[in-house]
Amino acid sequence: MPKSMTSLKPAKWQTTSVTVHCDLVDDFVTIIVNKDWTTKCIWYKRYKQKTIEDRKQKFDRNIRIEMDKCQVSECAYVTGYRDKLIQEEFGGK
Repeated sequence: MPKSMTSLKPAKWQTTSVTVHCDLVDDFVTIIVNKDWTTKCIWYKRYKQKTIEDRKQKFDRNIRIEMDKCQVSECAYVTGYRDKLIQEEFGGK
């Protein structure tokens, strides 16, 4: 997942999230952004990260196909939501 954007001041809130439909994995995903601008995709954490951490973890065929499509750190949904929040917080800086 994207690293903290240290050049920015922390947000005035603790954490925020949004649920969107991700066309890449054809499922609803929850994106979390913390006050230090770190991000997290819960779909990634629930499926793809589990298989990385535990090779014995098994998912059905459809989920495995979608995991290959997941873009992790380059995900436009995750970075787009974070960038939208930065724009709102700092007014375009």
